[in-house]
Amino acid sequence: MNQNLILIADDDSDVRDMLSVTLEAAGYRALGAKDGHTAARILTVAKPIGLITDVRMPAMNGMELTQLARSNPSIRDMAILMVSGNSHAYDVNAGLGSGADGYLPKPLSPRHLVTELQALISRRAHAG
Repeated sequence: MNQNLILIADDDSDVRDMLSVTLEAAGYRALGAKDGHTAARILTVAKPIGLITDVRMPAMNGMELTQLARSNPSIRDMAILMVSGNSHAYDVNAGLGSGADGYLPKPLSPRHLVTELQALISRRAHAG
């Protein structure tokens, strides 16, 4: 796994840019993908330590991307944080049920995002 790399999968370029700036300020390197299919291709090559994925994206949604990542032995141990404008219990449970380690509602607090991501990465590192 690429120990400092986070992939951001979101179809909103403003969200990708904001998350990239936030993550880079926290010491990470960030890559962006505009849809699930692009993210899936990047994941298998770049092997990041974390994935931040929106639920709703064209081509392949965040839950499908998460399930795909968890089924791939070379990347299944990365931390996955799902983000969405939907924060009802059903949506959160569906996201976590797809294999995500955490779920945050939009709009995102940069500080909370980094804290949550770091906790998920740490938990994954100590579990393996």
